[in-house]
Amino acid sequence: MSLSMTGYGQAILHYEGYKVRLELKSVNHRYCEVMMRIPREWTRYEDGLRRTVQQQIKRGRIDVFIHRERDEEQMPAARLNDTVVQAYLHAAEQLADRYGVKGTLGISDILALPDVLGEPGEACHGDEEDWEEQLQRALNEALQGLLEMRRREGGHLAQDVESRILRLESLHHEMTVLAPHVVSDYRNRLKHRLKELQDGSFTLDEHKFGMEIALFADRSNIDEELTRLQSHFGQCKGLLLSDEPAGRKLDFLIQEMNREVNTIGSKANHLTLVNLVVEMKAELEKIREQAANIEWLPGSGTAARVTCIGGKT
Repeated sequence: MSLSMTGYGQAILHYEGYKVRLELKSVNHRYCEVMMRIPREWTRYEDGLRRTVQQQIKRGRIDVFIHRERDEEQMPAARLNDTVVQAYLHAAEQLADRYGVKGTLGISDILALPDVLGEPGEACHGDEEDWEEQLQRALNEALQGLLEMRRREGGHLAQDVESRILRLESLHHEMTVLAPHVVSDYRNRLKHRLKELQDGSFTLDEHKFGMEIALFADRSNIDEELTRLQSHFGQCKGLLLSDEPAGRKLDFLIQEMNREVNTIGSKANHLTLVNLVVEMKAELEKIREQAANIEWLPGSGTAARVTCIGGKT
């Protein structure tokens, strides 16, 4: 299976009077690099959130954005701080006993005093286990959306790579058909040229002419390169269907195919063959660009590098 390294996923969490939006964006990267931008108060959750991302994504740069704001529609009831109320009542009793101040405290008087009511959503800072569990749940939801997009894009990329390999095979077939005629075409061109230059001042030496053709045939022989290319095509198609990690193998095969095509180009002394080499190199470059954006699964051995940056609420 192949995944594109480009993807997006999001999730929205409503909890304890807060609305929390999680957004994940991933792009091409050689390793697994996780960039986290979250409220500073939640930096204690970074390691757990980071591990969750790394468990499901092995390659690419992943930006994790967590934004928190008040949720007016689901604001919980204010909390009565019993300790503070008791302290105020005790202070009122002491005021009456020591200084003879008369009067009583009404409900409206008490509610108007500072810190009597706790801030709505205060659990955002206090109940760490519940908040971490909620954030993990939302992160997994966003990850599923991200992975689904990466799967769809990866399927398209794999199909494109496969179609280009088929095009390479077609060009390879044209080369195979053309290769035996390269020497005969050269012999005919050379003989025709010598006849044009023949002015009676020299005699054509058939032996030297044959030696020249033999040397050309040896220099221009591309049978080995064509055989290796055919083998590489088969390995590439096998990797597209394999369950094994294939990213580095595909990179290596692309390099090897480029090397074989370059060798054919250096040996080519035929216009049509040169044109086929140019087309092959163009297709290989497109395959290389597509393969650079593919995460081949599974890839448990991929190195990971993580950078976490605390953000502001």
